[in-house]
Amino acid sequence: MNDDKIINLNVSKKDFEEIYLKGNQGSLFFSPTVKGKFITTVVVATILVILFFFKDDLSKEKFGILYFVSFLFLLCAVYLSLAINKVSKWKKEVIQYLKTLENTEIYQIQFNSKVFKVNLNDNKETSLWTEFTAAEISNTFIGLEGKFNYMFPKKSMQEADFELLKQAVQKNVQK
Repeated sequence: MNDDKIINLNVSKKDFEEIYLKGNQGSLFFSPTVKGKFITTVVVATILVILFFFKDDLSKEKFGILYFVSFLFLLCAVYLSLAINKVSKWKKEVIQYLKTLENTEIYQIQFNSKVFKVNLNDNKETSLWTEFTAAEISNTFIGLEGKFNYMFPKKSMQEADFELLKQAVQKNVQK
C-alpha cells in the first residue's frame, strides 16, 4: 500500500522572488538583519563627528569621551560589516538558486507519513519528516528548515495541493 502524495509545482521565478526578496530582505543596509546596526552606526558616527568639531573645547579630563565614542564607532562598524556580509552571502545564494529555477522542467514534491522528497530536474533530495527542525506556514508560502531548507510558494501549486502540503507539514513537523 503506497500512500505517497505527489505535488507538481509550476515554477515561475517571479513567484519565488516575491517571497525571498519581499520588502527589503535583500537590501544590504535596510534588511531586517542590518537596519538596526546601520542606524546605530550612523548615530554613533554623527556623535563622533560632533565631538571632533568640539574637541578643542573638551578638557583633558573629558578627552577620554572622544576615545570611548571612537571605540564605540569601531565596534558598531565591525558588527555592521558582519551583518552586511551575512546578508550579502544569503542574497548571493538566493540569486544562484533562482537562476537554477529558470530552466526547471521538473519540480515535484513527494511525501508520505515518514519521508519527504523533492525532485528538481532529477536532482532528488530525501528527508525524514523528523529531520525538519522548523516550519513556517503563511498565506503565500510554506517553508521548511532542516537537513535541507525549502520554500514553496502558494502560487506555484494548485490550491488543493497547497492545503494538502500545509496539513502534512502541520502534522509531521514538530514545533
